[in-house]
Amino acid sequence: MISYAPVWKTMKKKCISQYELLRRGIDNRTLDTLRKNGNMTLYTLEKICKALDCNPEEVVEFTDDDNSSERE
Repeated sequence: MISYAPVWKTMKKKCISQYELLRRGIDNRTLDTLRKNGNMTLYTLEKICKALDCNPEEVVEFTDDDNSSERE
């Protein structure tokens, strides 16, 4: 499972608000996707990393999915 929990920690650490991300070119839809742990393209991930001056692991993390064995 993908979680965008690290992005909120990174924003707090760097004192960057959601408004500041909007100013840096990240749109409301992307912010909503982050809040809902939705799907995101690598292009969007790159934009967020550039806006926050960080690496992907500071934006997204992979967690164990309890239902992964059911899909196999």
